[in-house]
Amino acid sequence: MSDAVSPIIELKNIKVIFKTRTGGIFHPNTITAVNDVSFKLMPGQTIGLVGESGCGKSTTANVLCGLQTATEGTVLFKGVDVTKRSAAQRKKIGRVVSVVFQDPATALNARMKVIDQLIDPLAVHALGTKQERIDRAMELIRMVGLPSSALDALPGQLSGGQRQRVAIARALSLKPDVIIADEPTSALDVSVRAQILNLLTNLKKELGLAMVFISHDIQTVRYVSDEIVVMNGGKIVERGAAKDVFYHPQHEYTKMLLAAAPSLLHPTEEECVPRV
Repeated sequence: MSDAVSPIIELKNIKVIFKTRTGGIFHPNTITAVNDVSFKLMPGQTIGLVGESGCGKSTTANVLCGLQTATEGTVLFKGVDVTKRSAAQRKKIGRVVSVVFQDPATALNARMKVIDQLIDPLAVHALGTKQERIDRAMELIRMVGLPSSALDALPGQLSGGQRQRVAIARALSLKPDVIIADEPTSALDVSVRAQILNLLTNLKKELGLAMVFISHDIQTVRYVSDEIVVMNGGKIVERGAAKDVFYHPQHEYTKMLLAAAPSLLHPTEEECVPRV
């Protein structure tokens, strides 16, 4: 990537500390969920954020999209400091950074038809006429590989994979620059996971999206990532091109993750060339 290209989002020495329910009223115990994390997300790049549960990867993602405020450090959005972002900044960033959550059943409103859920972000941001919003919903549902009849369905009438496709369509409604996908396949049947991975990969390529793909499974992450960032204990312990981290891991924790995920056969190195 050219040095002239600015990062969409940059984290500098981010630390997130949570208070626990233990300890005294005035001196509660704390836990450091994220400790001195720094990285840049460039336009069109996919960063795979990987580690076991509790390693800090989801908290890092929440800092990226504004759901969590950093205790220390700096968050830059297209070069502007948004560490303590205002309401106006949150709205602006919300149009550019979208999130696909782990469980589509909880991410979608069970009482709203699919078409209303796709139109809602456009209405919130006052984008388009009523007909233009309907047209956009129809375009989105086609983009994620669902029939137009799905627009009239409630989430409970769809399968898990179909609901996740709707959640992805909703995340794309405002034409974002970045998708943060937080364990987007872990709540799905094994047979559906590959379909959703392929969909995200194709959409990223077609739309020129940047993406942060979060997972505990390094085997999954390496399929979609240009760069892999490995976290453990709130810290980054290894990072590098997907091919290098997967085939030539340097940290013992990374080697452990690879050894613990034998469900897929190792592909050839040519099959793991970073997609820049």
